[in-house]
Amino acid sequence: MGRGRSEIKRIENPTQRQSTFYKRRDGLFKKARELAVLCDADLLLLLFSASGKLYHYLAPTVPSVKDFVERYETATHTKVWSDIRQERRAELEKVGKMCDILEKELRFMTVDDREQYTVPSLAGLEQSLEAAMRKVRFEKDRKIGGEMSYLENMIRGKQAERYGLCDKLAHAQSLKQMEGGSTSLNNGLDLKLGFN
Repeated sequence: MGRGRSEIKRIENPTQRQSTFYKRRDGLFKKARELAVLCDADLLLLLFSASGKLYHYLAPTVPSVKDFVERYETATHTKVWSDIRQERRAELEKVGKMCDILEKELRFMTVDDREQYTVPSLAGLEQSLEAAMRKVRFEKDRKIGGEMSYLENMIRGKQAERYGLCDKLAHAQSLKQMEGGSTSLNNGLDLKLGFN
């Protein structure tokens, strides 16, 4: 009796998903090795796990990954390596420009007496400083407001606790008076708590 077909969908249980990944990865690599040996095929298999770990298989007839990718580029007329290099170069240029801009802003924020500043550049510096001050004030006000609300809540809690103790004391005093107990102790407690 054969196994029934299961629906192909994401496995929700992480332990079961990882176990299935390793089993199927091993099966896939076994099939790749068999294909490379039986059919004398050049083969490169790259596999990334969910955690980002790289697994790869390279057929014995392929000298290196770089050679294999260059053959791929020749066959498909695409540039895999150069596109990555160009993207990285563009990224580096972009980051370099950002660094230059930030260095200029930093130089502007430290006014040097030896520099000759124009009125528009000083006006721009003034606007930048005012914007920074607004941000600092806003953050300071937010922090102070948070601390004030925390303290107000703490005061409300202490007041509620005090009222609860007062109610208990009043209840205890009324029970003692019903029993005909001495009131001299009660008067001392009232004075200490500030009820009289």
